[in-house]
Amino acid sequence: MKPRVGAVPPYLNTQPLVVALERDPAAFALSYLVPSRCARELADGTIDVGIIPVIEYARSARPYWIVPDIAIGSQGPVVTVRLFCRRPLPQVERIALDTSSRTSVALLSILLREKFALDPQLIEAPPDLGAMLECADAALLIGDQVFPHLDGELESLDFGQEWTAMTGLPFVFAFWAGRQQALTPAHVQQLQRAKDQGVCQVSSIAAAYSRECGGSPEFYERYLTHHIRFDLDEAAQAGLRLFYQLAHHHGLIDAVPPLRFYPVA
Repeated sequence: MKPRVGAVPPYLNTQPLVVALERDPAAFALSYLVPSRCARELADGTIDVGIIPVIEYARSARPYWIVPDIAIGSQGPVVTVRLFCRRPLPQVERIALDTSSRTSVALLSILLREKFALDPQLIEAPPDLGAMLECADAALLIGDQVFPHLDGELESLDFGQEWTAMTGLPFVFAFWAGRQQALTPAHVQQLQRAKDQGVCQVSSIAAAYSRECGGSPEFYERYLTHHIRFDLDEAAQAGLRLFYQLAHHHGLIDAVPPLRFYPVA
C-alpha cells in the first residue's frame, strides 16, 4: 500500500520538494493541504507522512519521525514569512495572524519577547492583509501571498532575518515527518532524491510560477536559491533545537523533543 502523503499546496517554496513526486505518482498517494491541516490529518491518521510545521512535531501526542536531510528553512531573510505593520513596532498592540503555519506564529511570539520585549494581543484572521490591518496594528502573512505586498509602503519584519540576526543560526519552518512505520528506507530515499531533483530544477519551477502568477522569473529563482534552504544539516538542526528550547521556555510547547530520524538504509 502506498504511503498517504500530505504536501503543501503549490507554495513556491515547496515545489522543489514535490515536483518530482507529481511526475511519479506510483510511490506515494499525494494530496495537498496547508501546513496546519497537514499536521491535523497526520495526527488523526488521515495521512501517514506530511510536510508539517516544525512546532507540530513538538506538540504531537504521539512521536513522529523526520525524513533526514530535507527541510524548508532559511539562513537570513526568508522573504515569505513577514509581519506587516501600519505603525512602528514598539506601538503595536494587536496582531492579526495567518495561522496556516503555527511555527511562524510561535516564532513571532519568541521574537517579540526575546528581541523586542513586546507582548501584544494576538488574534486569528483570514490571510487578507487589508482586512487584517483593519482590525489590528500588524499582520502576520506567510507563503506566496506575501509576494504582492513586498513593494508596498508598509514597514515589515522578515522573520528569517530576525532569527538569524538574533541567533546566528538557520531557521527551519517545516519538514517531512510521519509515524514511525509509515516509511521504509526506500521511501525515504525516494523523498531525498525528489528533493535533489527539484533543487536542480528551480529555474524551470520559477519560470512556470511566473507564467501562472505573474512577476519576474529571475526574482522567484533568486528566492528559491538565495533565501530558501532545503537542507536539514547540522547547522539547521542546531537552529531547530534552539527554537524548541525557546518555545519551551516561553510555554509554547510542553517539552523539548528529541530529533528522531527515519533510517535511510
